[in-house]
Amino acid sequence: MRILTVGAGAVGGFFGARLADSGQDVSFLVRPARAKALAARGLRVSGQGEQLHLTPKLVTAGAVGGPYDLVLLSVKATALHTALADIEPAVGPETAVVPLLNGVAHLDPLVARLGAGAVLGGVAKVVTTLGEDGDILRMAPPAVILTGELDARPSARVDTIRSMLTEAGIDAPATADIVAAMWHKWAFISTLVALTCLMRGTVGEVNAVAGGTDLAAALIAETAAVAQAAGHPVTERELAFTTSAVTAPGSPLTPSLYRDLVAGAPTEADHVLTDLTVRARELGLATPLLDLAALQLRVHEHRLAAARS
Repeated sequence: MRILTVGAGAVGGFFGARLADSGQDVSFLVRPARAKALAARGLRVSGQGEQLHLTPKLVTAGAVGGPYDLVLLSVKATALHTALADIEPAVGPETAVVPLLNGVAHLDPLVARLGAGAVLGGVAKVVTTLGEDGDILRMAPPAVILTGELDARPSARVDTIRSMLTEAGIDAPATADIVAAMWHKWAFISTLVALTCLMRGTVGEVNAVAGGTDLAAALIAETAAVAQAAGHPVTERELAFTTSAVTAPGSPLTPSLYRDLVAGAPTEADHVLTDLTVRARELGLATPLLDLAALQLRVHEHRLAAARS
């Protein structure tokens, strides 16, 4: 396959490196600063037994080429608008675009810009981060991409993509309803974001104090209620996983959004939390804890915007 990975950060860089290492023809669409760093140092992934050092094939906006067979869209939601313009030349009649963003708000603009036939659903499950040197550190075992047609129909192209991912050492189990899977991941990440951002601490730090585990349980109840009302009830297995993840004693777990927050950087708050609370209102649900977390993050974003003006 001819693959374009949009972004070579902690998520796109990790999956793109796995695919390139397996022999796929992978190009990375990156900004000039990242291109310069990768050209000088290469693309490096380490941790959890991973040791990859590749010389990546790099392209920048305006020189994408195309069309590609597969586009893996792995950018922060704040960069989605720019990325859509950048990847349009890469998308032809047979191109499949798999977005690996959290939430579902990106689906409408993707379909509007690229056409319904090009866009698949996608979920990434990986725990990676970028080091100060730009290398990718894998911090936990999962390496999963779920994908499927948005209307849940069987698809030969999805089967082909799943086989290719599996050959690259990326778990890609069959998914009966990819939109439901996206909602389930959204419920998990929203719970984790709200918990850590409200309390300004890791999962372990929150659960180490009185009331911390109760807060985690209350947030799970709110996110699960929104998914249920939207027609995508979270399974007992997913709820058990989320509960275990956000109540684990001593866990150092934090989401990337929290790490952006404490670093004083822009976050994906609107895409992850605000959008969920807006949908809750439309469904007639009260989500006071999620509302509070979203409000706190809006204050953060307002402060950053004021500093830039």
